[in-house]
Amino acid sequence: MVHIVLGGQLKQYTGGQNQLEIDASTIHQLFVRLEKRFPELGPHIEGGLAVAIDGQIYQDSWFEPISDENEIHILPQIAGG
Repeated sequence: MVHIVLGGQLKQYTGGQNQLEIDASTIHQLFVRLEKRFPELGPHIEGGLAVAIDGQIYQDSWFEPISDENEIHILPQIAGG
């Protein structure tokens, strides 16, 4: 199980939970399982979220591997300019 910390206002879509345990081995699998467990989070996943794995931010890296040894934070998509 991977320990996940939700950033920003994302916890409003998970019943107020900002820390979760999810069984996943890639970012894609994590998002699929999060959406299945919390359907209201689905549109935000589809709209784009950033994932920080051990402090390094990934965007659109669906098949980046994750494990229970990683520190995972999910954040609203980061806009550039």
